[in-house]
Amino acid sequence: MLNESRHIERAVKLIGLGARLQVLEGETMLSYERLLKLYKEVAGKSPPKGQLPFSTDWFLTWQPNIHASLFMNIFNYMQKTSLLDDGELLIKAYELYSEQMTHLELDKLLSVTRAWRLMKFMHSKLLAMNTCKECSGRFVTDLYENPKYFVCGMCKPPARAGKGQASRSLQLQ
Repeated sequence: MLNESRHIERAVKLIGLGARLQVLEGETMLSYERLLKLYKEVAGKSPPKGQLPFSTDWFLTWQPNIHASLFMNIFNYMQKTSLLDDGELLIKAYELYSEQMTHLELDKLLSVTRAWRLMKFMHSKLLAMNTCKECSGRFVTDLYENPKYFVCGMCKPPARAGKGQASRSLQLQ
């Protein structure tokens, strides 16, 4: 009973962060029917339908890569320094990521569902973390990126990076 209570609490936190039903299924031991009912109760509406994003490409584009890298650095640090399981780490790391975006007055490009998918891609070795040879920051990269020559998108941004007019996105000076 206590274990079920923990799973319900985790599901409620994830729903509050905007997680999709597939994330709830992956991070709790609750039945689909129970999660559906809980989602409707907590969110006040039915969960969104459709497939989760499955491509690693999104995480490798300029701005999403910066956000994904920030999240993974938080996640990896917490994994090394705490005894939390991956579900709790996901919640705590995403909350810290969200706080940073709020503090910096930037839009959150990384939803909790994408953060969960990123975590799964990293665990299954579809993506990796590499250190930039110029700034020594750790960034999400393709698994086959040569770490010896890797330069991040912050040190060497693409030609049009940061030139958009979106008010709460990264801008280059």
